[in-house]
Amino acid sequence: MIHSCVTIALVPQIKTGPWIFWNDLEKSMAQAASLGFDAIELFTADAKSIDLHHLEDLLKLYSMKLAAVGSGAGKVIQGLTLTDSRPEIRNQAISFIQDMMDFGAYFGAYAIIGSMQGNALPDAREEALSHLQFALEHLGKHAEKSGVPLIYEPLNRYETNLFNTLSAGGEFLDSLETRHVKLLADLFHMNIEETDIAQSIRENAHWIGHVHWADSNRRPVGLGHTSMQEIAHALKEIQYQGAISAEAFPWPDPYAAAQQTILSYQQYFKS
Repeated sequence: MIHSCVTIALVPQIKTGPWIFWNDLEKSMAQAASLGFDAIELFTADAKSIDLHHLEDLLKLYSMKLAAVGSGAGKVIQGLTLTDSRPEIRNQAISFIQDMMDFGAYFGAYAIIGSMQGNALPDAREEALSHLQFALEHLGKHAEKSGVPLIYEPLNRYETNLFNTLSAGGEFLDSLETRHVKLLADLFHMNIEETDIAQSIRENAHWIGHVHWADSNRRPVGLGHTSMQEIAHALKEIQYQGAISAEAFPWPDPYAAAQQTILSYQQYFKS
């Protein structure tokens, strides 16, 4: 079943970003539940920022699931990436993501690698890809043990020079030994990089493990110019069974953005 999901950011050091709710976990969950969301996606400073049992109690209280956890704070706060030229930084990045994987796996939730993939230095692409390959093989083995796949996110060209499309990301994953890493189809990034979003979804169906639901301007769906009908049809056609997670700006405010998101979810996946 395709289920609705909304993002919550709990990182005080970050004042802006594409997350619907901010800072107050229980208030955010209460509002999300009142609107009918099935799940949440959390962006935390690290894996120890939230008490697992407290989160477990809140999820039960509001009858919600934890769909995914983001790892981007590892880069934003600590400067860690998987392709850094310094081995000690790469090792710290792997450890940070592995901890996030364990945090998510406790709830059956994915951990997402987005900005922590990093960038290739000029004339050092092969070296960067070698580092990324090593990290994903290692983390893929950990994902196999935990029973929850890891999610890798192709980003647009302004955020990484590694892989920018689903096909490019899928080709790289196909070169790995591990089969426990999946792709994140982020509609904001895809709007910039893909020739045909819906067709890319169809062609890479077997790789897609998570979807970020946002419009062309990264506002909630319906507040930009991306044509969503064919995209939603493609997701249903490939029998996608994961979350449609709103990683979008809280415009014009968090509650209104969440309300717009759930309306768009109902329009495209419940009608």
